[in-house]
Amino acid sequence: MRRRAAVEPVIGHLKSDHRMNRNYLKGRAGDRANAVLAAAGYNFALLLRWLEELLCALLAMLCRAAPKVAFT
Repeated sequence: MRRRAAVEPVIGHLKSDHRMNRNYLKGRAGDRANAVLAAAGYNFALLLRWLEELLCALLAMLCRAAPKVAFT
């Protein structure tokens, strides 16, 4: 029950924020698929956030390491 209590709010948040309000899939298999799709959306959002932070860090490193070129 503790694990379910931890997962349910995440699924509810994803369903409200990522247009998964209504489950259009039929039956128990549809319920399971809906939960898996919500989890995939959550993981994809985490991955995008991580990639954004990585890109910002790489760009900051490149800007600091770039040699200054003097134009005369």
